[in-house]
Amino acid sequence: MPQYVLHGGDYHAEIARLGAALRVLRHGDRDLVASWPEEGPIPHYSGTLLAPWPNRLAGGRYTFEGERFEVPVNEPERGHALHGLVAFADWEVVELLTVEEDHGFVRLAHTIAPSPGYPFHLALQVRYALSRDGLTTTLTAENIGDRPAPYGCGPHPWLIADDGPEGSWELDLPAERVLLTDDVLLPTTLEPVGGTPFDFRVPRPLGGTVVDEAFSGLAAGPDGVTRVRLRGPGGGVQISWEAAAMPWVQVCTGTGFGHRGIAVEPMTCPADAFNSGTDLVVLDPGGKHETGWTISMV
Repeated sequence: MPQYVLHGGDYHAEIARLGAALRVLRHGDRDLVASWPEEGPIPHYSGTLLAPWPNRLAGGRYTFEGERFEVPVNEPERGHALHGLVAFADWEVVELLTVEEDHGFVRLAHTIAPSPGYPFHLALQVRYALSRDGLTTTLTAENIGDRPAPYGCGPHPWLIADDGPEGSWELDLPAERVLLTDDVLLPTTLEPVGGTPFDFRVPRPLGGTVVDEAFSGLAAGPDGVTRVRLRGPGGGVQISWEAAAMPWVQVCTGTGFGHRGIAVEPMTCPADAFNSGTDLVVLDPGGKHETGWTISMV
């Protein structure tokens, strides 16, 4: 599986062509994301990009502009289409630059060709740029077809605070609302986090709390940036992004997965947005959508 290595200060990153996935991110000798073997496979969408929808599409079915469509179900135990169409696609490298140990970037591209379930034509590009400030990812989608296209996106990193157990990590999640789900993890109601196990506005250890929910009402700093942090006795990690561009974040403790880390997934829209329309992006022909996020140590 081809890999592309970037250096920036004390950071080291490795990007796989499969899924344009972030396979490795380290600061010094400390892992900031869960890694996986260079030859694969990619476990639990680790480091992949989620487009043209993040999270679940109920039954793989949706209606757009009066037409009914159906995409393949890839989560058979719940009957949904999970995490879009490009997480395990082969991306093409179109640009690679490294400047000794100071900074570097790689740009990859992939085209979503029209299919019966998603008859829209999108050109995607992702740019991973590593510097002394961390790893910044920018994902751009352009509608190169002749009809409007529904769209949503997000990343799927499994963040690692330190070498200790996940339950010892402190989660700092500045979110006012949580999107509760049913027994097959489809959205039901959007509720205030106050009084629920999902209130991490005041940072606290995860302990045994099981989380696999989407959050909104994200607080941002004066710069318009939302920051979600994990801290342990041995260090910490954060992911940051502009809340106006990605007003949702999925957090998954991975309980029962046997996978290292906590998934923190900024999203442009919540699960099943192709059906609910909640924060759905509609790309007109020739239209572009761009968003980004940064992972760094704290």
